[in-house]
Amino acid sequence: MKKLFLLVLTLIVTFGLSACGEDNDKVTITFLNGKAEAVDWVDAVILDFEAEYPNIEVVHEFNTDASNALKVKIAGDDIPDITTVYDTALMKDGYYYDLSELEVWDRIDPSIKALCTDPLTGNQYRIATNRTMAGLFYNKDIFTEVGATEPETWAEFVAVLEDVTDAGYDGLYMGGKDTWMIGHLIEFWAHGLIKQELGTVDANVAFLMNQTTLLNFDSANGPMETFAESFLELKDAGLLNDDFLTATYDNQIDAFANGDAAVISQGMWALGGILEKAPELADSIGFMPYPAMDPTKDAVILSAEDSGYAIMEASENKDAAITFLNYLFQADIQKEYSELMKSPSAFIDVIADWSPISAAVESALAKGTHIGFTATPSGFGGGEAGILVQNLYLGEYTVAEFVEEYTDSWNEAWNASN
Repeated sequence: MKKLFLLVLTLIVTFGLSACGEDNDKVTITFLNGKAEAVDWVDAVILDFEAEYPNIEVVHEFNTDASNALKVKIAGDDIPDITTVYDTALMKDGYYYDLSELEVWDRIDPSIKALCTDPLTGNQYRIATNRTMAGLFYNKDIFTEVGATEPETWAEFVAVLEDVTDAGYDGLYMGGKDTWMIGHLIEFWAHGLIKQELGTVDANVAFLMNQTTLLNFDSANGPMETFAESFLELKDAGLLNDDFLTATYDNQIDAFANGDAAVISQGMWALGGILEKAPELADSIGFMPYPAMDPTKDAVILSAEDSGYAIMEASENKDAAITFLNYLFQADIQKEYSELMKSPSAFIDVIADWSPISAAVESALAKGTHIGFTATPSGFGGGEAGILVQNLYLGEYTVAEFVEEYTDSWNEAWNASN
C-alpha cells in the first residue's frame, strides 16, 4: 500500500510539473488589427496557426479605429505585440521594432520594400503584403445610360455627376459618418496636388518634416483652398449623397452594389465587399483616377503599399511574433488573402487571380500620376481631418476658416509629436 501511495504521489507531482512546464512554455501574443474586411479571415488563419504551433496563442483584437486604439494602449502600458497600425510619429519615437533583417524581404517586390522604408533612417519597421490602389469606382451601366464617358478633368467630372444626378442616381456617394473615409478626400485630392508637384520621395519628406514652405497648406490658391472650394462646389450643386453626414462605409458599399450610386471614392479593399453583395456587377465596374481639382495639374491615383504589419519594440515575445508573421506570409496563405482583398500581392512568388476589374485598374494606373499615402502627424490622421470636412459640409467654416483650421491642426499635431 505504501509503494502504491508513493507511485501515485510521484505521478501526481510529475504530471503537475509537466503541466506547469507546458503553461510556462506557452507564449501569448496580441495582434491589434484595423482591417475590417479581413477579421474573419485572420481568425481562421490564427486557428490553423495555433494548431501547428500549440505553444503560441494569438489574441486577435479588432478595432475600427485601430490608430487611436494603439495610442490608448501605449498610454495604458498595454502595448500589443503585432499591429496593422503604422504611425510615423510613433516610429520616430522608437515604438516599432526594426524588421530590416528579416529574410522575408527577399520575396517582396522591391518597389513595395521601398515604400516600406523610412526615408530618414533607411530602415523597415513594417512589412506590407499587398499593393493597393485607390481612385473612383463608377458604374459603367449608369454612365452609358446618361451618355457619359470617363471624365479626365474636374469640369468634366462635375458635368458627369450632374448628368447622373439628373437621372435620379446619387452622384459621388461618401460615407461621411466614417471620418477616415472623407479624410481620404483630402489625402488623395488635396495632398495629391502636393505629391504630384514634389514627387513621391520629396513629398514624403516634406510631410514628415513639416516643410511648410513646400506644403503650402495656407497659401492662396493652395491645395487646401482648392480642395475646400471644389468640395463645396459638389455639395452646393447637390452632387453628393443627401445622407453624406450619416452614411457609413457599409451604406456606401450597399449603395454602389445596389446600383443607386454612380461613383464612390474607395480603394481596392472595398471591391471584395461590393462583389460579395453583387457578383453580377463585376463587368459593370469602372475605375478611374481622381481628376485634378487644379486645372494645371494631372489626375492622380493612389498606388501604394497595403496590409502592413509591424512588431512593437516593447514586445517581450518578438520571436513568437516573427513566427506568426512568417506563417502568415506563406505563399498559399497570401494567395488566399490577395484574392479575398481583391488586391495584388507584394510577394513575387504569389500568383493570384485578384480582381475581375484588373484591366480597368491597369488603365487607371496608366492615366493617373501615382501617389502614396500621406505621412500624417500623430493625432491628426484621416479621421481627424475628416471631422474638419464634416464641419465644412455643415457650413461651420468658410473656405478661409477651413484652410486656417486645417493648417493650425496639422502644425499643432506635428509640434506635439516632434
